[in-house]
Amino acid sequence: MTQLRAWRNDLMGFLFPPETDKWLSVLRIGLGLQVAVYALFLRSDWHYLFAGTGKGLVSRELGDAIISFDSPFIPRLGWLVALGGHAGIGEETVLSIAWACLLCMGCFLLLGLFCRPAAIIAWFLHLCAAESGGLLAYGADNFMTMGLFYLMLSPLPDRHSVDHWLVKTKPKDPQLLGFWRRVLQVHLCFVYFFGGLAKCLGSGWWDGSNLWRSLIRPPFNLVSPDILVRFKYVLPVLGISICLLELGYVVFIWMKKTRFVWLVCILVMHVAIGLTMGMYLFALVMIVLNLAAFGVGSGVPFLRRPATRGRDSTQFLPEKQLSP
Repeated sequence: MTQLRAWRNDLMGFLFPPETDKWLSVLRIGLGLQVAVYALFLRSDWHYLFAGTGKGLVSRELGDAIISFDSPFIPRLGWLVALGGHAGIGEETVLSIAWACLLCMGCFLLLGLFCRPAAIIAWFLHLCAAESGGLLAYGADNFMTMGLFYLMLSPLPDRHSVDHWLVKTKPKDPQLLGFWRRVLQVHLCFVYFFGGLAKCLGSGWWDGSNLWRSLIRPPFNLVSPDILVRFKYVLPVLGISICLLELGYVVFIWMKKTRFVWLVCILVMHVAIGLTMGMYLFALVMIVLNLAAFGVGSGVPFLRRPATRGRDSTQFLPEKQLSP
């Protein structure tokens, strides 16, 4: 019984570590920037991507029909268009309002104004857009939805938000803050581990051929093929390094001596993906999630905490509990 009680205490200590809301500020500001940039990137193509039959690149009705096979309860832009139709509002007007609301919610999150409603509305509108445009969606949309989902459930507002200054709220439960950060950390570990495992199972990442195909395929071919041919012997090394980096994430990101190095390597990898393939939104959301999950307290400039004594487990504790 004593051993079981000790295991239970260890588990509860892992799941509910006392934490400050600094990581939540990083997540809110980062996702606010992500949502705003996402909306601005799609400003000129919003109607072209999500218009109905005969008006868009791919009919929105087609995307909605495909999604309805999975579940009729998955949000989609068709819901908003149908609701607007009942109110006598045309499709183009509804889509314009949805885009404007998404941009406004991103700005609200950046400022920390109406944090909870802004996070919920941003999550819902982005999910609608991602599902209706499922034929054109990619990893950035999935991680944006994931990040906004965790944000809207987290104990907002944080102390760096406008909401906190306008309405004085009670201090948040440190263990509740720690729980939601821990969930995000574990989720990222699963993402990188299974992503790395899938890469290792094929030969394309070991010989560099997958990197070659990724970098020469339009519209991701920002790097000249001449440069790739010149440095073709580096591609297998990079492919193997990516596999090992993602597989080792689940172990080395938790260790004090290797956390900072592993985090920097992951951030550099995503920056490289954004710059060499033009996947700026994907790179940005992954950087934001990693900084929020493991950046605070890991020695990252502007996110580090004061140097402290003690065991490795003390690094995620609030500053008051970290003082000698």
